Amino acid sequence: MGLTALAIRNAKPRTKPYKLADERSLYLLVMPNGAKYWRLSYRWSGKDKTLALGVWPEVSLADARDKRDAARKMVADGIDPAVEKKRRKLRAQIDGNTTFKGVAEEWLAKITREERAEVTLRKVRWLLDMVYPFLGEMPLHEIEVQEVLAVLRKIEATGRYESARRMRSVISRVFR
Repeated sequence: MGLTALAIRNAKPRTKPYKLADERSLYLLVMPNGAKYWRLSYRWSGKDKTLALGVWPEVSLADARDKRDAARKMVADGIDPAVEKKRRKLRAQIDGNTTFKGVAEEWLAKITREERAEVTLRKVRWLLDMVYPFLGEMPLHEIEVQEVLAVLRKIEATGRYESARRMRSVISRVFR
């Protein structure tokens, strides 16, 4: 017999943590401070493991069951859900830190270490400074071709065709 929303709401804290079992290895861990955590027990490579699925009431009973089913499917497909969760978290953190400006600054530091001429570095910085207001804070993987084209057209609209051409080249090198 599975849990009900009423049973979850009525679960009172005790002096020690305790579990309220649902179905198929899903349970609610009730802590002495009253916090209620969704957990899933599973076996991976012959070892018992536990996966955190969220905190009640932010994660409802139906959501916890959906997450349980997804995790069990991963186990059936040969994927450890805990490792996959860590990978997704790391990927999201990396994606959030890779703005156009951040990558451009890394590339600029690289070409500076390669001892490019100071006049070249000044020109590149000048071109990048014109791009930053438009693309600087955007995550690199979210920038579309049309957005780059819009920036280049704004520069061309002022009559600076050669600057726009060089800017396209610099933006392309940052992406590479």
